[in-house]
Amino acid sequence: MRCIICCTRILMGLASLVKLAQVTITKKALVFLSPSSFSLDLSDSTLPLFLSMASAASSTLQRGQADLVDFIDWTGVECLNQSGSNSIANALKQGYRDDDGLNLTSDSDEQLLIYIPFMQVIKLHSIVVKGPEEEGPRTVKLFSNKEHMGFSNVNDYPPSDTVVLSDEHLKGKPAPLKYVKFQNVRSLTIFIEDNQGGGDVSIVQKIALIGSTVDTTNMKDLKKIEEH
Repeated sequence: MRCIICCTRILMGLASLVKLAQVTITKKALVFLSPSSFSLDLSDSTLPLFLSMASAASSTLQRGQADLVDFIDWTGVECLNQSGSNSIANALKQGYRDDDGLNLTSDSDEQLLIYIPFMQVIKLHSIVVKGPEEEGPRTVKLFSNKEHMGFSNVNDYPPSDTVVLSDEHLKGKPAPLKYVKFQNVRSLTIFIEDNQGGGDVSIVQKIALIGSTVDTTNMKDLKKIEEH
C-alpha cells in the first residue's frame, strides 16, 4: 500500500513539473514574440535603409546605368514601315511612351526598322521594349553604328546582338545586351523582325535605351532609370 502511495505522489510531482515547464516555455515564447523585443522596430530609423538595400539587391540594373533618352538626336530619328498615325515618337519620346493610349504600329507587315542617332557617343547596356501580348515584338536585332540600312540589306550584316523578348520583357523588364559590343555607339539601328503572335501588325508601346555616356563628366545630366 505504501508503495502505491509513493508511486502516486511521484507521478503527481512529475505532472506538476511538466506543467510548470510548459508555462515557463510559453512565457518565454511570449516574451520572444513581444514587439518590444524585436531588434528592428517599425519606427526604427534603420528601416528605410534596410528597405533601400533590399531594393538595390533585387534590381537587375547595374549601378551607374541610366535612361539615354536625353541624348537622342531627334532630328535624325527614322522608322521604316511605321503607320502614319502611330509613329516612332509614341514609343520613344519621353511622356509619349508612358501613355497607354499611344504606340508605334507597323504598316504593311509586322517588321519595323528604327534608326536612332545620338548627340554624343554612348555605351549601351540594355534595352526596354514594351508591347502587348500578341502584337508585341519577339525577335529584335540591334546594329551599332550601321548607317543607311533598309529592309533590302538588313540581313546582309550580322547584328551586334539579337534579343528574343519574353512576356516579362514586354511588361517592361530590361533585356541585357552584349555590353562589349556597344562600347562606342554613335547610332543604333533596331530591326523588329517579327512579333509574338505571328501576325501582320506589330505594336510597340515603349522603347528605352539604358546605358551611359562615354564622356563621364556629363553623367550628372542623365535622368536616372529609377525616375522612369
